[in-house]
Amino acid sequence: MNKARNPIDLYVGGRVRMRRMLVGLSQEKLGDALGVTFQQIQKYEKGANRIGASRLHQIAQVLGVPVSFFYDGAAPAGDAAPGFAEAPALDHVADFLATSEGLHLNKAFVRIQDAGVRRKLVALVEAVANAQPAGKDGED
Repeated sequence: MNKARNPIDLYVGGRVRMRRMLVGLSQEKLGDALGVTFQQIQKYEKGANRIGASRLHQIAQVLGVPVSFFYDGAAPAGDAAPGFAEAPALDHVADFLATSEGLHLNKAFVRIQDAGVRRKLVALVEAVANAQPAGKDGED
């Protein structure tokens, strides 16, 4: 039987993945630092396995963030949306930053010191995105 994943576990796991990728740590290296396998890290990140309080504290220390980081942006329990969810306007940002392309693009972009160049690059990306036919992602 396939057990439904808890939205909180999914959210926290996604935040672990995002932070791990931002600091450039592989699942294997994070697992080594925690004394678990990379498969266990995969399960945490996918929300398949819950992360206990002490383990989350360890993860926070290794990734250099407070434990609260893993809950930042989560909807309060009293909100209409069930479970934890990022504000709808931020969903796409978190999803993008959780990809390797998003991570690489973000890291490269923040290294551009000239604000004019950054603005022109954003304009170029917007022009390319607007020129694409709807429903096409440019991949073959």
